[in-house]
Amino acid sequence: MVVYVCLLVWVLLFLFITIYRKDFQTKLFKFQSMVSFLDNCIAIYVSMLIYIFMKYFMGLEIIKHPFCRYIAWILVAAVYHLPSFQSMGVDMRMNLSLFLTIYLSSILFLLVFHIIFLGLWYIGFVSRVAGKRPEILTILQNCAVLSVACCVFYSHCGNRAMLRERPLDRRNSNWFSFWKKEERNTWLAKFLRMNELKDQVCSSWFAPVGSASDYPLLSKWVIYGEIACNGSCPGSSDEISPIYSLWATFIGLYIANYVVERSTGWALTHPLSVKEYEKLKKKQMKPDFLDMVPWYSGTSADLFKTVFDLLVSVTVFVGRFDMRMMQAAMSRVSDGNHQDDLLYDHFSEKDDFWFDFMADTGDGGNSSYAVARLLAKPFIRTLKDDSELTLPRGNLLIIGGDLAYPNPSAFTYERRLFVPFEYALQPPPWYKAEQIAVNKPEVPFGAQLKQYNGPQCFVIPGNHDWFDGLQTFMRYICHRSWLGGWLMPQKKSYFALQLPKRWWVFGLDLALHGDIDVYQFKFFSELITEKVQDDDSVIIITHEPNWLTDWYWNDVTGKNISHLISDYLRGRCKLRMAGDLHHYMRHSHVKSDGPVHIHHLLVNGCGGAFLHPTHVFSKFNKLDEVSYECKAAYPSFEDSSRIALGNILKFRKKNWQFDFIGGIIYFVLVFSMFPQCELNHILQDDTFSGHIKSFLGTVWNGFIYILQHSCVSLVGAILLLIAAYSFVPPKLSRKKRAIIGVLHVSAHLAAALILMLLLEIGVEICIQHKLLATSGYHTLYQWYRSVESEHFPDPTGLRARIEQWTFGLYPACIKYLMSAFDVPEVMAVSRNNICQNGLESISRGGAVIYYASVFLYFWVFSTPVVSLVFGSYLYICINWLHLHFDEAFSSLRIANYKSFTRFHINSDGDLEVYTLAVDKVPKEWKLDPDWDGETKHPHELSHLRRFPSKWRAAIAHLDPVHTVKIVDHFVIGRTDKNDCATTAPNGPVQ
Repeated sequence: MVVYVCLLVWVLLFLFITIYRKDFQTKLFKFQSMVSFLDNCIAIYVSMLIYIFMKYFMGLEIIKHPFCRYIAWILVAAVYHLPSFQSMGVDMRMNLSLFLTIYLSSILFLLVFHIIFLGLWYIGFVSRVAGKRPEILTILQNCAVLSVACCVFYSHCGNRAMLRERPLDRRNSNWFSFWKKEERNTWLAKFLRMNELKDQVCSSWFAPVGSASDYPLLSKWVIYGEIACNGSCPGSSDEISPIYSLWATFIGLYIANYVVERSTGWALTHPLSVKEYEKLKKKQMKPDFLDMVPWYSGTSADLFKTVFDLLVSVTVFVGRFDMRMMQAAMSRVSDGNHQDDLLYDHFSEKDDFWFDFMADTGDGGNSSYAVARLLAKPFIRTLKDDSELTLPRGNLLIIGGDLAYPNPSAFTYERRLFVPFEYALQPPPWYKAEQIAVNKPEVPFGAQLKQYNGPQCFVIPGNHDWFDGLQTFMRYICHRSWLGGWLMPQKKSYFALQLPKRWWVFGLDLALHGDIDVYQFKFFSELITEKVQDDDSVIIITHEPNWLTDWYWNDVTGKNISHLISDYLRGRCKLRMAGDLHHYMRHSHVKSDGPVHIHHLLVNGCGGAFLHPTHVFSKFNKLDEVSYECKAAYPSFEDSSRIALGNILKFRKKNWQFDFIGGIIYFVLVFSMFPQCELNHILQDDTFSGHIKSFLGTVWNGFIYILQHSCVSLVGAILLLIAAYSFVPPKLSRKKRAIIGVLHVSAHLAAALILMLLLEIGVEICIQHKLLATSGYHTLYQWYRSVESEHFPDPTGLRARIEQWTFGLYPACIKYLMSAFDVPEVMAVSRNNICQNGLESISRGGAVIYYASVFLYFWVFSTPVVSLVFGSYLYICINWLHLHFDEAFSSLRIANYKSFTRFHINSDGDLEVYTLAVDKVPKEWKLDPDWDGETKHPHELSHLRRFPSKWRAAIAHLDPVHTVKIVDHFVIGRTDKNDCATTAPNGPVQ
């Protein structure tokens, strides 16, 4: 709302000043101060408009993104051509040309200075500290600040008029004379007359000190080049230009500061102030978490690598080379079916056993750390049925795959997986990340694995971990001993765990097949036959929840798993868990007379990755002819549907990199339509409805032209149609996919044609009103040269000599730098030539320049629209058609709604299941004073500490420790009659 209010105020103020300013100047002199004030407001509002456009409509900060500087450049290039600003006293051309001239001159001068200074350092004339080279960015920033200061001075104080019209006796005058007691009333009167006060301030405070005759010969030559003349130059002025004086002052301060710093080393050795030190310390006391993966980035190298790795994995590893086969070949087999690398029974004798399950971590650092912080907490205290419940930390952590996004690499594993977990629970002091674990398990202090009481971790890989053939997973999981403070005894990508009270956990590796291989089947089937008793209970963990995905895709996968469960376990599978879908859902079987192979189905992929919808899977109710009922969903179906609305409102803010591709696509779609030379029938209509009718008719004619005559645009539209058809999920029939694809492309093509016509109409209006196409190329430079002698006289010909000394480089650089802001004029002039003489009349280079200038503006105009159309398409598909559940929610990059599941095997052998969730993940963290103040012994393991996590939320009441809640709770008994369930108030499925 604030954005639209600001825009409305800006438009009203703009119209008000445009209409009435001339009357204020000519008839009402007393309003001159108000006019001056409003002139300044216009400049402020223009800057505000640029800022609002980039911050609120794009979600960007001007300083941080080069894309924002591009937007600012394009807007400035368009704004300075508008006459309204010149009529209001805001001379954009003078300020812009003056800025570019001073900016380039400052850069050249400082570069020469630094080269000379480095030369003096090389021959030993200055201190060795001077050898440190300055950063180019620092020089550019200083030159920009200096140029802006000179432009502001010129805008408010002019150049030489004040010296000529209002001479003051500077030696005897007091700069603050209007503060004297006897002149208070005079000062107040001057305050009301802003113009007089401004002139007095300019002439008293900012005027040059002295004149050219008061300065030595060198500085006199620097300012006016009078050394080139014999004696006094004819027509030379004794007055120093305030612009040159201000520029020389800033340059002198920079040089003096730099020489002092580099010669004495003061800036390199002097301690920081208390304020700067506290600011630096505060900056260092924050975790360096990575942001959520931008899945729609058109410039991300990681995403292109992910696509490449996926293609290689599908074509090479699937069916040809399988790491699971190599693991089976390398396994040490002894004593029949007992395999030390795959079966772990050291938990079986525990009395009171707790363990945790999470999946799909390693996306955003904030969300991954929020879950890891809760997992590392010695106790979690939360409310259940209005009573406080204490849940101790799990002795075992099982991670259900997809450890890092978007692809498995050393960088993603270390920064997106290990960093959050190491902050949550630090590894042992002797741990080295680069060390390879050869003889696992490497239990601390040489103890046996059964004797170790610290938390342990077992991991199965997901589809993202298989994109490189499981190489990174093997190196970081199977060949390392610690994930933060969790010990990892695991040696292979799949395993079996024997838990207390005759419970088992089977961790299966589905690779990219969606099923276990024959070697896994052989191991688990023999284990069931030899060791799993008839009244034992088994938990099967896979990465993919094929009961939901098969229902959604109308597919059948995991046949080996189904065979293992139905023909070997025969009803002993009490719970099947998976991740992959980044939400929480639990289905329990509906009691019937038939056999039940799986009692409960649980999906919890909320370990840190972006959120997935739940309402898309609300109608699932059957698996293997057994009916199931959804007992809990997080977020709820209503919340999930509501969240999907963000694709319309937030798609561009969350995925601004998508603009890079979207703008190019739109330009290709209408490339053949530029220029539109016949637009008078739209502009000359008398009624608004007539304008609209003519406009829409022209859009339709453009569509017909693309079909009948265009080459580039037609090919682009066909390629886009093929991409849109392929983008529709294959679960639909070809006819439905074609209909959705055609409607999708039609929306984009219509939007592109409308934007093209609006841009052409805008250019045509400017040409008809003599705002563009009036001078030709380099209009800004030509205008500046025409007024340069008037505003900045050069009686000694210094500029001509500089041009001669630099072999024409100095004016050429300024000329082509200013031409960067003549894009609208270049576009209009080229358009006129094409419309009058045809495209063949201009050279190939001229055509390239024309289409490039059109693209610069059309790309900016089209990027918000392409994001709006695509986001609306995703919203319609996900909420109305239940399509694109992955694409529609990965675009939102939601870090909230995170959860994990904690299990407790009680003394009766029943399995208590608690799902703990956090609705809102903190974005800012700070050092936990409890962690920092706790005494740490050199050889103490971090899980023994009371406060094991380093960071806490910057806002205390938003910390996950305080906001965690139970969204689902149920008990799996040894027999069906002992099964019961409770769900948190916000968790029941409606």
